[in-house]
Amino acid sequence: MADEACAKEFQRRAQQRRAAMDRYLWDPAAGAYLDYHWTERTRVPRISAATLYPLFAMAASREQADAVAAAIRRELLKEGGIVTTTQATGEQWDAPNGWAPLQWIAVSGLRQYAQALLAEAIACRWMVSVNRVYGETGKLVEKYDVMSTGRSGGGGEYPLQDGFGWTNGVMRKLMALYPAAAADSNIEQCPKIAGP
Repeated sequence: MADEACAKEFQRRAQQRRAAMDRYLWDPAAGAYLDYHWTERTRVPRISAATLYPLFAMAASREQADAVAAAIRRELLKEGGIVTTTQATGEQWDAPNGWAPLQWIAVSGLRQYAQALLAEAIACRWMVSVNRVYGETGKLVEKYDVMSTGRSGGGGEYPLQDGFGWTNGVMRKLMALYPAAAADSNIEQCPKIAGP
């Protein structure tokens, strides 16, 4: 009986969190979950890859997931994967950089909402980018320039780091999911989808 009560309590809390995400983060006009500026009590009026977290956590409705997928295709999908933000500030968490964990959150979240083609396109583009850098340098790095393929990322307060575990782990998972695309360095072999 205690287990059933505990399960109901956690379900209640999950519903409250989802309602809060919808209230504070969901922007129907943008078709995306936006970051929230808590001191100003307003949504930040631009999309970032963080919009994919509710899909990853399966907290979005089907309609919200479809809208997020369209926003991703329109604004964040680039030649080498998903760009972190649309802002080009020179900082490491902005364009043109893409990060392995965000690629995984995108692929996993989109797959859970039957957006298989978009998920595969992101995975393929990311693997092509990583493979090209690896082919030129012999190493995996922490971030990549996804505005094109085959270039390491940059910006931020410290030099680019080599051999990051999250790049290794995400590549291994994507290689297992999409073995046909895993060894290729040709962007033309990736699924065709609307976007850059």
